[in-house]
Amino acid sequence: MSTDQVVRIEGMGAIPGDYGVAFRVWAPHADAVSVIGTFNDWDDEANKLEAEEGGKWYTLVENASIGDHYLFVIHADGKKLKRIDPYAREVTNSVGEAVVHDPSFDWLEDNFEMPLINELVVYEMHIGTYTTSEDGDQPGTFHTAIEDLDHLQRIGVNCIEVMPIAEFAGDYSWGYNPAHIFAVESSYGGPKAFKQFVLEAHKRGIAVVLDVVYNHFGPSDLDLWQFDGWHQHEMGGIYFYNDWKAETPWGLTRPDYGRGEVRQYIYDNAMMWLNDFRVDGLRYDMTLFIRNVRGHGDPGQDIPEGWSLTQWINGEIRKQFPDKITIAEDLQKNDWLTKTPEDGGAGFHAQWDAAFVHPIRDVLTQPNDEDRSMDAVVQALCKTYNGDPFQRVAYTESHDEVANGQARMTSEINPDSPHSWYAKKRSILGAVLTLTAPGVPMLFQGQEFLEDEWFRDTVPLDWDKAEEFRGTVRLYRDLIRLRLNARGNTKGLTGSGINFLHVDDHHKVVVYHRWYVGGTDDNVVVAVNFSSQAHTVKVHMPSAGEWKPLFNSDSHLYSKSYDDVGPGHVLQTEGEVEFTIAPYSALIFGHEA
Repeated sequence: MSTDQVVRIEGMGAIPGDYGVAFRVWAPHADAVSVIGTFNDWDDEANKLEAEEGGKWYTLVENASIGDHYLFVIHADGKKLKRIDPYAREVTNSVGEAVVHDPSFDWLEDNFEMPLINELVVYEMHIGTYTTSEDGDQPGTFHTAIEDLDHLQRIGVNCIEVMPIAEFAGDYSWGYNPAHIFAVESSYGGPKAFKQFVLEAHKRGIAVVLDVVYNHFGPSDLDLWQFDGWHQHEMGGIYFYNDWKAETPWGLTRPDYGRGEVRQYIYDNAMMWLNDFRVDGLRYDMTLFIRNVRGHGDPGQDIPEGWSLTQWINGEIRKQFPDKITIAEDLQKNDWLTKTPEDGGAGFHAQWDAAFVHPIRDVLTQPNDEDRSMDAVVQALCKTYNGDPFQRVAYTESHDEVANGQARMTSEINPDSPHSWYAKKRSILGAVLTLTAPGVPMLFQGQEFLEDEWFRDTVPLDWDKAEEFRGTVRLYRDLIRLRLNARGNTKGLTGSGINFLHVDDHHKVVVYHRWYVGGTDDNVVVAVNFSSQAHTVKVHMPSAGEWKPLFNSDSHLYSKSYDDVGPGHVLQTEGEVEFTIAPYSALIFGHEA
């Protein structure tokens, strides 16, 4: 079959096929476009693209193949611009060249099923610092992270939330400065390595949710900037707003959500992660700046087309991938984010909950017991969106909460001695609240072994602490097992029901009942002491019968420095029961399995 008989290949970027590689790029203001690369000795006269409708350009290069490096050359208004393909699935680095990516991958028998949202335990991970390279001098990679997935499996985590992996400037970054949103960060191992990471997580029963950044691009190493030469007011050109809507906290780099080709670009990116990489969900970075220019809540600053873009993408994900989830970081406690698109909402399944993290961190970090508000604890535990607690993600540590002038819980509680008795005890109370609250619980990497100081993209986790504080690792494991009903008698922790049996602001104690539908297999009672003094509690349990202590954070199992204060026997109740809670400790009761 001759070249002119070959059916024109659909899609954007470099698309390998039986007759070579097709190249398509959107450059509506170009006068001419060619593709250069290792297949034509970088000769911009060898393979010119022809204009298509809508400002797109296309050609088929028969002698191009997978692995070839390439760039687009755009001639516009007397200028000659060399650009990395906006749809490049692989690049040599953020300022290098695009690579014709091999889309094939052997997913073996991967038929992973995402846990239900009320049965998720999420673990936020930064690939570059979760581990280090094999020689210890470079950022961690997908390969090195795979080696420590067994740790997460052992403690019971069933969902990883991976901080952004789109190609960014340099080798060290949090990831919130995407230079090429379709390419996987080369210093982490690139696209095939990420697919292997997802596959290995799935083998261990762990879902993968990926953090994506659509509120801005760049701001550096950004070939999208004035991509085809056109721009207004010295701003970003065809991929960006070119007026006041361009302003973000990260530069004048907000994508133009009102331009059809840019909307399609972001939509295609979201669907690529779900289709090609088989991730189990997406977490959108700071959606506040997708829906509002300055994030001040001023309706005059709203971006309706940003809101409609999230509705479109999330609506299609709900239709095409009903088992996957989308999560918003918005932090404005806005019910509309998690309403369905049909009801006018943005369509996210859940949102990071500022109504949990901020009051709980405040309660735990107060130096004086008398300043701890039990009402704040009650309100944080009871918060819902649209009447559903599982529309929120509850946590005490995240990449934002332990940086930007803040630190890990242990360091916030005691900066001079972050592994002191007080710091350990109170930080663990945060984990208890997170893992027993109605909502989706989330931990931040290293939280389970008392990582201290603050999060930096150049400082890897100190895995020696996992051995030093192996008792605390066991505590987290035991909490997660209770959360996920491992023994068949704590299903209540996966339910929506919560009722407070005892709130004592004087002694700083709360006791709450958690249930799924109610009954002996899912009634759970949690008692938490936020004071430095042991306290004896008298409380009416929610039902008669035997109540067994299932967890005591003061147990010698978790640290020899603890006093092991608490009930060591089954409580028999026809009404009121009495038990003692150790200082800064928690007890969990349930019926026998």
